[in-house]
Amino acid sequence: MELQTSFGSACVLNCARDLSPEQRAAAFATRAKDFRYYEIVEESLSRQFEFRYFLLLHKATGESAVQPFFFVKQDLVAGLPLRLRTTVERIRHFWPGFLQLRIMMAGCAAGEGQLDHDADWVAPALHEAIDAYRPHAKASLILLKDFPAKYRHALGCFARGGYARVPSMPGARLDFDFTSFEQYMGEKLGRVFRKNLRRKFKALEGGPEIAMELVQDITPHLDEIYPLYLQTYRRSDFKFEELNKDYFRLIGTRMPDRTRCFLWRREGRLIAFNLCLAHDGTIYDLDVGLDYEIALDLHLYFVTWRDVIEWSLRNGITTYHTGPLNYDPKLHLKLSLDPLDLYARHRSPVLNPFFKIALRYLQPARHDPTLRRFPNAQEL
Repeated sequence: MELQTSFGSACVLNCARDLSPEQRAAAFATRAKDFRYYEIVEESLSRQFEFRYFLLLHKATGESAVQPFFFVKQDLVAGLPLRLRTTVERIRHFWPGFLQLRIMMAGCAAGEGQLDHDADWVAPALHEAIDAYRPHAKASLILLKDFPAKYRHALGCFARGGYARVPSMPGARLDFDFTSFEQYMGEKLGRVFRKNLRRKFKALEGGPEIAMELVQDITPHLDEIYPLYLQTYRRSDFKFEELNKDYFRLIGTRMPDRTRCFLWRREGRLIAFNLCLAHDGTIYDLDVGLDYEIALDLHLYFVTWRDVIEWSLRNGITTYHTGPLNYDPKLHLKLSLDPLDLYARHRSPVLNPFFKIALRYLQPARHDPTLRRFPNAQEL
């Protein structure tokens, strides 16, 4: 399907392979998750989402930009507190589809949203393309999913064009203005938490060694890694995509230049893993899995955190970036919030004003009290 914009045209493509090899190689080339990552997500998660792509063309300059989008049936209350979800479940006893809607989402199904590149025409062209495609989408809601706050100026055309911008569950980051983990603990952490953390590490010294290994190809370790991922995934109150073995296999084989997978073993047994991407001085923490039979007793969250930070300091990394959720330890470890935004509208111009009011209360970030304790919470 080809749509017209004031800049030129926008083609709607059904899969990544509909783009030419040159277009795929150029798309998101400066981002940590270049187009290889979007191909991996499409190939591995096609049973959960219907994937599509806009190919935006600027007629005057000959420039192009790619924007992935996808369709999903989403429970709008999945991230709300239990008491609110319980109320909705009572309503669903009589109205099964209440607040469960087919949504068209621009962005990434497994991570933050990005624009292909920073040319100032890309966002308004995307806005026009989505508006032109909306009657064909057969979706109740249109949403830009988890776009970092750096895009607020560029995406202002959406906020001015009928979309509500609300905070999504934010990521978090730590800039390395220290040269060792010991210096980090001494200068960044509170006295009580620092003392408690040292006690945790000291208690492990008398037991079997927890040894870290770094790999790029995850394939030989899949049968050990995946059960740990599922343990961690199922403990989360807020779920969106569920990754599978194909995802972990493909990311190691397709993106070996950026993939860093940390493995921790104790007496030969895999007890934790952390899948990351390293790019342009930043390490991006994507997915973690812990063996919860022993994770709490061995303080694995903090052991793995320490080891990743120490490896990063030795290897020229200057910033650590992680995704949403699990905010309490991030608060005590002195990470800063990295705001992410949702831009959303209802397909009906009549219902959209009411939807924008409802969205203020449906946004999960509104209901997490820990977020308000971060020093930069006002940036949300």
